[in-house]
Amino acid sequence: MSTIIAFGEEQRRQPLLQSTPTSGNEEELAAFSSPNEPDALKLTLTDSSQRLLSLDVFRGLTVALMILVDDAGGAFPSINHAPWFGMTIADFVMPFFLFGVGVSISLVFKKSSSKPLATKKVILRTIKLFLLGLFLQGGYFHGRNNLTYGVDVDKIRWLGVLQRISIGYLLASISEIWLVKNVMVDSPTAFVRKYYVQWIVATLLLSFYLCLLYALYVPNWEFQAPSLTLSTNGSHTQIVHCGVRGSLEPPCNAVGYIDRYLLGEQHLYRRPVYLRTKECSVNSPDYGPLPPDSPEWCLAPFDPEGILSSLMAVLTCFVGLHFGHILLHYKGPMHRVLLWSISSFTLLISGFGLEMLGKLSHMTIQFNTMIFLY
Repeated sequence: MSTIIAFGEEQRRQPLLQSTPTSGNEEELAAFSSPNEPDALKLTLTDSSQRLLSLDVFRGLTVALMILVDDAGGAFPSINHAPWFGMTIADFVMPFFLFGVGVSISLVFKKSSSKPLATKKVILRTIKLFLLGLFLQGGYFHGRNNLTYGVDVDKIRWLGVLQRISIGYLLASISEIWLVKNVMVDSPTAFVRKYYVQWIVATLLLSFYLCLLYALYVPNWEFQAPSLTLSTNGSHTQIVHCGVRGSLEPPCNAVGYIDRYLLGEQHLYRRPVYLRTKECSVNSPDYGPLPPDSPEWCLAPFDPEGILSSLMAVLTCFVGLHFGHILLHYKGPMHRVLLWSISSFTLLISGFGLEMLGKLSHMTIQFNTMIFLY
Protein backbone atom coordinates (compact mmCIF):
# COMPACT_ATOMS: atom_id res chain seq x y z
CA MET A 1 0.00 0.00 0.00
CA SER A 2 1.46 3.34 -1.03
CA THR A 3 1.02 6.09 1.53
CA ILE A 4 1.60 9.84 1.49
CA ILE A 5 0.85 12.10 4.45
CA ALA A 6 0.08 15.70 3.53
CA PHE A 7 0.95 18.60 5.83
CA GLY A 8 0.20 22.22 5.01
CA GLU A 9 -1.42 25.41 6.25
CA GLU A 10 -5.05 26.18 5.52
CA GLN A 11 -7.72 28.32 7.08
CA ARG A 12 -9.03 25.24 8.89
CA ARG A 13 -7.00 22.21 10.00
CA GLN A 14 -7.36 19.32 7.58
CA PRO A 15 -7.00 15.62 8.40
CA LEU A 16 -3.39 14.58 8.84
CA LEU A 17 -3.52 11.67 6.41
CA GLN A 18 -5.00 12.51 3.03
CA SER A 19 -6.24 9.66 0.86
CA THR A 20 -5.22 9.82 -2.82
CA PRO A 21 -5.16 7.03 -5.36
CA THR A 22 -1.63 5.78 -6.00
CA SER A 23 -0.05 2.58 -7.14
CA GLY A 24 2.47 0.28 -5.54
CA ASN A 25 2.72 -1.87 -2.47
CA GLU A 26 5.21 0.06 -0.35
CA GLU A 27 4.87 3.04 1.97
CA GLU A 28 6.31 6.13 0.29
CA LEU A 29 7.47 9.22 2.16
CA ALA A 30 8.28 12.24 0.00
CA ALA A 31 9.43 15.65 1.11
CA PHE A 32 8.60 18.81 -0.79
CA SER A 33 9.36 22.49 -0.29
CA SER A 34 7.29 25.62 -0.68
CA PRO A 35 8.06 29.34 -0.25
CA ASN A 36 6.29 29.56 3.11
CA GLU A 37 6.84 26.03 4.38
CA PRO A 38 10.48 25.04 3.76
CA ASP A 39 10.15 21.72 5.49
CA ALA A 40 6.62 20.60 4.75
CA LEU A 41 6.15 16.91 4.23
CA LYS A 42 3.73 15.04 2.05
CA LEU A 43 2.62 11.53 2.89
CA THR A 44 -0.22 10.04 0.84
CA LEU A 45 -2.41 7.22 2.09
CA THR A 46 -4.62 5.14 -0.16
CA ASP A 47 -6.48 3.55 2.73
CA SER A 48 -9.88 5.17 3.23
CA SER A 49 -9.36 5.02 6.98
CA GLN A 50 -6.76 7.82 6.62
CA ARG A 51 -4.67 6.51 9.48
CA LEU A 52 -1.12 5.31 9.97
CA LEU A 53 -1.77 1.59 10.18
CA SER A 54 1.51 0.68 11.86
CA LEU A 55 0.73 3.02 14.76
CA ASP A 56 -2.81 1.64 15.07
CA VAL A 57 -1.44 -1.91 15.16
CA PHE A 58 1.05 -0.91 17.85
CA ARG A 59 -1.72 0.65 19.94
CA GLY A 60 -3.89 -2.43 19.53
CA LEU A 61 -1.10 -4.74 20.63
CA THR A 62 -0.45 -2.51 23.64
CA VAL A 63 -4.13 -2.67 24.65
CA ALA A 64 -4.07 -6.45 24.24
CA LEU A 65 -0.97 -6.64 26.43
CA MET A 66 -2.64 -4.46 29.05
CA ILE A 67 -5.69 -6.74 29.15
CA LEU A 68 -3.45 -9.81 29.42
CA VAL A 69 -1.40 -8.58 32.36
CA ASP A 70 -4.44 -7.14 34.16
CA ASP A 71 -6.44 -10.37 33.88
CA ALA A 72 -3.68 -12.97 34.16
CA GLY A 73 -1.07 -11.09 36.18
CA GLY A 74 -2.54 -12.23 39.48
CA ALA A 75 -2.38 -15.89 38.46
CA PHE A 76 1.06 -15.63 36.84
CA PRO A 77 3.36 -13.32 38.83
CA SER A 78 5.99 -13.54 36.09
CA ILE A 79 3.83 -11.29 33.89
CA ASN A 80 2.63 -9.07 36.72
CA HIS A 81 4.35 -5.82 37.62
CA ALA A 82 7.68 -6.22 39.38
CA PRO A 83 7.21 -5.71 43.15
CA TRP A 84 9.92 -3.02 43.18
CA PHE A 85 13.31 -3.59 41.52
CA GLY A 86 13.34 -5.39 38.19
CA MET A 87 11.08 -5.47 35.17
CA THR A 88 8.43 -7.75 33.71
CA ILE A 89 6.34 -7.62 30.55
CA ALA A 90 3.65 -5.71 32.45
CA ASP A 91 6.06 -2.83 33.04
CA PHE A 92 6.17 -2.14 29.29
CA VAL A 93 2.48 -1.25 28.98
CA MET A 94 2.63 2.36 30.21
CA PRO A 95 5.84 3.21 28.29
CA PHE A 96 4.29 1.76 25.12
CA PHE A 97 1.24 4.02 25.50
CA LEU A 98 3.43 7.07 26.10
CA PHE A 99 5.67 6.19 23.17
CA GLY A 100 2.60 6.01 20.93
CA VAL A 101 1.49 9.42 22.20
CA GLY A 102 4.86 10.87 21.19
CA VAL A 103 4.71 9.37 17.70
CA SER A 104 1.17 10.71 17.22
CA ILE A 105 2.22 14.20 18.29
CA SER A 106 5.04 14.23 15.75
CA LEU A 107 2.46 13.57 13.02
CA VAL A 108 -0.34 15.85 14.15
CA PHE A 109 1.65 18.99 14.94
CA LYS A 110 4.19 18.82 12.15
CA LYS A 111 2.62 21.86 10.53
CA SER A 112 0.18 24.14 12.30
CA SER A 113 -1.52 27.21 10.84
CA SER A 114 -1.54 28.93 14.22
CA LYS A 115 0.72 28.05 17.11
CA PRO A 116 -1.44 29.83 19.73
CA LEU A 117 -4.54 28.05 18.45
CA ALA A 118 -2.77 24.67 18.49
CA THR A 119 -1.56 25.38 22.03
CA LYS A 120 -5.10 26.20 23.13
CA LYS A 121 -6.36 22.91 21.73
CA VAL A 122 -3.58 21.01 23.51
CA ILE A 123 -4.37 22.64 26.85
CA LEU A 124 -8.09 21.93 26.52
CA ARG A 125 -7.45 18.30 25.60
CA THR A 126 -5.02 17.96 28.51
CA ILE A 127 -7.60 19.31 30.96
CA LYS A 128 -10.28 16.95 29.64
CA LEU A 129 -8.00 13.92 29.91
CA PHE A 130 -6.85 14.89 33.40
CA LEU A 131 -10.42 15.38 34.61
CA LEU A 132 -11.44 12.04 33.10
CA GLY A 133 -8.66 10.40 35.10
CA LEU A 134 -9.94 12.10 38.26
CA PHE A 135 -13.46 10.88 37.52
CA LEU A 136 -12.34 7.28 37.03
CA GLN A 137 -9.76 7.02 39.83
CA GLY A 138 -10.67 9.82 42.21
CA GLY A 139 -14.31 8.99 42.76
CA TYR A 140 -16.36 5.89 43.49
CA PHE A 141 -19.78 4.33 43.03
CA HIS A 142 -21.63 3.80 46.27
CA GLY A 143 -22.53 0.19 45.65
CA ARG A 144 -24.19 -2.43 43.50
CA ASN A 145 -27.67 -1.46 44.67
CA ASN A 146 -27.00 2.28 44.76
CA LEU A 147 -25.64 3.46 41.42
CA THR A 148 -24.76 6.97 42.51
CA TYR A 149 -21.33 8.50 42.13
CA GLY A 150 -19.41 10.27 44.87
CA VAL A 151 -16.07 11.90 45.56
CA ASP A 152 -14.26 12.00 48.87
CA VAL A 153 -12.33 15.25 48.57
CA ASP A 154 -10.26 14.46 51.65
CA LYS A 155 -8.95 11.24 50.10
CA ILE A 156 -9.23 11.81 46.36
CA ARG A 157 -6.25 10.54 44.38
CA TRP A 158 -5.01 13.44 42.28
CA LEU A 159 -2.70 11.53 39.95
CA GLY A 160 -3.16 8.33 37.98
CA VAL A 161 -2.71 6.67 34.60
CA LEU A 162 -4.71 9.12 32.47
CA GLN A 163 -3.32 12.06 34.41
CA ARG A 164 0.22 10.89 33.63
CA ILE A 165 -0.62 10.53 29.94
CA SER A 166 -2.11 14.03 29.93
CA ILE A 167 1.06 15.50 31.46
CA GLY A 168 3.27 13.76 28.91
CA TYR A 169 0.96 14.84 26.08
CA LEU A 170 1.00 18.47 27.25
CA LEU A 171 4.77 18.90 27.53
CA ALA A 172 5.59 16.92 24.40
CA SER A 173 3.00 18.83 22.35
CA ILE A 174 4.16 22.23 23.58
CA SER A 175 7.73 21.33 22.66
CA GLU A 176 6.64 20.15 19.21
CA ILE A 177 4.66 23.34 18.56
CA TRP A 178 7.15 25.91 19.87
CA LEU A 179 10.64 24.40 19.97
CA VAL A 180 11.02 22.91 16.48
CA LYS A 181 13.15 25.03 14.13
CA ASN A 182 11.87 26.01 10.68
CA VAL A 183 14.59 24.10 8.82
CA MET A 184 14.25 21.96 5.71
CA VAL A 185 15.62 18.50 6.46
CA ASP A 186 17.85 17.47 3.56
CA SER A 187 20.72 16.00 5.55
CA PRO A 188 21.44 14.50 8.99
CA THR A 189 22.92 17.84 10.07
CA ALA A 190 19.70 19.62 9.14
CA PHE A 191 17.71 17.01 11.10
CA VAL A 192 19.78 17.81 14.19
CA ARG A 193 19.41 21.58 13.69
CA LYS A 194 15.64 21.21 13.44
CA TYR A 195 15.11 19.22 16.64
CA TYR A 196 18.14 19.84 18.86
CA VAL A 197 16.22 22.14 21.23
CA GLN A 198 13.84 19.30 22.06
CA TRP A 199 16.78 17.04 22.85
CA ILE A 200 18.24 19.70 25.16
CA VAL A 201 14.92 19.99 27.01
CA ALA A 202 14.73 16.20 27.40
CA THR A 203 18.31 16.12 28.74
CA LEU A 204 17.52 18.88 31.24
CA LEU A 205 14.43 17.01 32.46
CA LEU A 206 16.49 13.86 32.93
CA SER A 207 19.23 15.77 34.78
CA PHE A 208 16.66 17.44 37.05
CA TYR A 209 15.11 14.06 37.87
CA LEU A 210 18.46 12.45 38.68
CA CYS A 211 19.56 15.37 40.85
CA LEU A 212 16.40 15.14 42.95
CA LEU A 213 16.48 11.35 43.07
CA TYR A 214 20.04 11.10 44.38
CA ALA A 215 20.66 14.43 46.13
CA LEU A 216 17.39 15.28 47.89
CA TYR A 217 17.48 14.63 51.63
CA VAL A 218 14.59 12.44 52.85
CA PRO A 219 13.88 12.94 56.57
CA ASN A 220 11.99 10.66 58.93
CA TRP A 221 8.28 10.73 58.28
CA GLU A 222 5.05 9.35 59.70
CA PHE A 223 1.73 8.16 58.35
CA GLN A 224 -1.61 6.88 59.60
CA ALA A 225 -1.52 3.09 59.29
CA PRO A 226 -4.79 1.12 59.27
CA SER A 227 -5.35 -1.32 62.10
CA LEU A 228 -4.93 -4.99 61.27
CA THR A 229 -6.53 -6.40 64.42
CA LEU A 230 -10.13 -6.50 65.55
CA SER A 231 -9.17 -5.29 69.02
CA THR A 232 -7.87 -1.99 67.68
CA ASN A 233 -10.24 0.38 65.94
CA GLY A 234 -9.32 3.10 63.49
CA SER A 235 -5.72 3.86 62.58
CA HIS A 236 -2.49 4.53 64.41
CA THR A 237 0.60 6.59 63.66
CA GLN A 238 3.66 4.83 62.28
CA ILE A 239 7.08 6.46 62.03
CA VAL A 240 9.41 5.57 59.15
CA HIS A 241 13.08 6.25 59.89
CA CYS A 242 15.02 7.60 56.92
CA GLY A 243 17.38 10.57 57.20
CA VAL A 244 19.25 9.62 54.02
CA ARG A 245 20.00 10.78 50.48
CA GLY A 246 20.00 8.73 47.31
CA SER A 247 18.01 5.78 48.62
CA LEU A 248 16.10 3.78 46.00
CA GLU A 249 14.32 1.54 48.50
CA PRO A 250 10.53 1.84 48.98
CA PRO A 251 10.43 3.79 52.26
CA CYS A 252 13.09 6.48 51.79
CA ASN A 253 13.23 7.45 48.12
CA ALA A 254 12.85 11.03 46.91
CA VAL A 255 9.91 10.13 44.65
CA GLY A 256 7.66 9.21 47.56
CA TYR A 257 8.92 12.10 49.68
CA ILE A 258 7.98 14.71 47.05
CA ASP A 259 4.51 13.19 46.61
CA ARG A 260 3.87 13.12 50.35
CA TYR A 261 5.06 16.71 50.71
CA LEU A 262 3.18 18.23 47.76
CA LEU A 263 0.11 16.00 47.39
CA GLY A 264 -0.37 14.78 50.95
CA GLU A 265 -0.45 11.27 52.33
CA GLN A 266 -4.22 10.95 52.04
CA HIS A 267 -4.16 11.58 48.28
CA LEU A 268 -1.76 8.80 47.34
CA TYR A 269 -2.38 5.25 46.13
CA ARG A 270 -3.29 3.04 49.10
CA ARG A 271 -2.18 -0.33 47.70
CA PRO A 272 1.36 0.19 46.41
CA VAL A 273 3.19 -2.43 44.43
CA TYR A 274 5.83 -2.95 47.12
CA LEU A 275 3.18 -4.76 49.17
CA ARG A 276 4.26 -7.77 47.08
CA THR A 277 7.91 -7.63 48.13
CA LYS A 278 9.40 -10.26 50.42
CA GLU A 279 9.46 -7.77 53.29
CA CYS A 280 5.70 -7.16 53.02
CA SER A 281 4.11 -10.39 51.78
CA VAL A 282 4.45 -14.03 52.72
CA ASN A 283 3.23 -14.86 49.21
CA SER A 284 5.76 -12.67 47.40
CA PRO A 285 5.85 -11.87 44.50
CA ASP A 286 2.07 -11.91 44.95
CA TYR A 287 -0.04 -10.09 47.52
CA GLY A 288 -0.45 -11.82 50.85
CA PRO A 289 -0.49 -11.41 54.64
CA LEU A 290 2.27 -9.39 56.24
CA PRO A 291 5.21 -11.37 57.62
CA PRO A 292 5.59 -11.30 61.43
CA ASP A 293 8.66 -9.06 61.20
CA SER A 294 7.42 -6.80 58.39
CA PRO A 295 8.73 -3.19 58.44
CA GLU A 296 6.42 -0.33 59.32
CA TRP A 297 6.44 1.17 55.82
CA CYS A 298 4.62 -1.81 54.26
CA LEU A 299 1.26 -0.16 55.01
CA ALA A 300 2.33 3.30 53.84
CA PRO A 301 0.76 4.80 50.70
CA PHE A 302 2.83 5.34 47.57
CA ASP A 303 1.72 6.66 44.17
CA PRO A 304 3.23 4.86 41.17
CA GLU A 305 2.09 7.77 38.96
CA GLY A 306 3.49 10.49 41.18
CA ILE A 307 4.96 13.90 40.36
CA LEU A 308 8.65 13.12 40.01
CA SER A 309 8.17 9.79 38.28
CA SER A 310 5.95 11.52 35.70
CA LEU A 311 9.05 13.37 34.45
CA MET A 312 10.34 10.04 33.16
CA ALA A 313 6.97 9.49 31.50
CA VAL A 314 7.41 12.81 29.67
CA LEU A 315 10.80 11.60 28.43
CA THR A 316 9.14 8.51 26.97
CA CYS A 317 6.89 10.83 24.95
CA PHE A 318 10.00 12.66 23.72
CA VAL A 319 11.45 9.33 22.57
CA GLY A 320 8.24 8.74 20.61
CA LEU A 321 8.62 12.21 19.09
CA HIS A 322 12.11 11.37 17.88
CA PHE A 323 11.01 8.09 16.29
CA GLY A 324 8.09 9.88 14.65
CA HIS A 325 10.43 12.51 13.20
CA ILE A 326 12.50 9.76 11.59
CA LEU A 327 9.30 8.30 10.12
CA LEU A 328 8.46 11.67 8.57
CA HIS A 329 11.81 12.69 7.14
CA TYR A 330 13.23 9.40 5.83
CA LYS A 331 11.33 7.42 3.22
CA GLY A 332 13.42 4.27 2.89
CA PRO A 333 12.25 1.42 5.19
CA MET A 334 15.80 0.18 5.74
CA HIS A 335 16.98 3.73 6.38
CA ARG A 336 14.28 4.16 9.03
CA VAL A 337 15.07 0.84 10.68
CA LEU A 338 18.77 1.73 10.76
CA LEU A 339 18.15 5.11 12.40
CA TRP A 340 15.63 3.64 14.84
CA SER A 341 18.13 0.91 15.77
CA ILE A 342 20.92 3.43 16.32
CA SER A 343 18.63 5.52 18.53
CA SER A 344 17.48 2.45 20.48
CA PHE A 345 20.98 1.15 21.15
CA THR A 346 22.10 4.64 22.16
CA LEU A 347 19.27 4.85 24.70
CA LEU A 348 20.00 1.30 25.91
CA ILE A 349 23.69 2.01 26.48
CA SER A 350 22.84 5.33 28.15
CA GLY A 351 20.41 3.53 30.45
CA PHE A 352 23.04 1.03 31.56
CA GLY A 353 25.51 3.86 32.05
CA LEU A 354 23.06 5.83 34.20
CA GLU A 355 22.31 2.69 36.21
CA MET A 356 25.99 2.20 37.00
CA LEU A 357 26.39 5.91 37.76
CA GLY A 358 23.39 5.75 40.07
CA LYS A 359 24.78 2.78 41.98
CA LEU A 360 28.13 4.53 42.32
CA SER A 361 26.46 7.74 43.50
CA HIS A 362 24.34 5.80 45.99
CA MET A 363 27.40 4.07 47.44
CA THR A 364 29.25 7.38 47.67
CA ILE A 365 26.35 9.11 49.43
CA GLN A 366 25.95 6.25 51.90
CA PHE A 367 29.69 6.23 52.61
CA ASN A 368 29.76 9.99 53.23
CA THR A 369 26.71 9.72 55.49
CA MET A 370 28.38 7.03 57.61
CA ILE A 371 31.51 9.15 57.94
CA PHE A 372 29.42 12.16 58.99
CA LEU A 373 27.48 10.17 61.60
CA TYR A 374 30.41 8.30 63.09
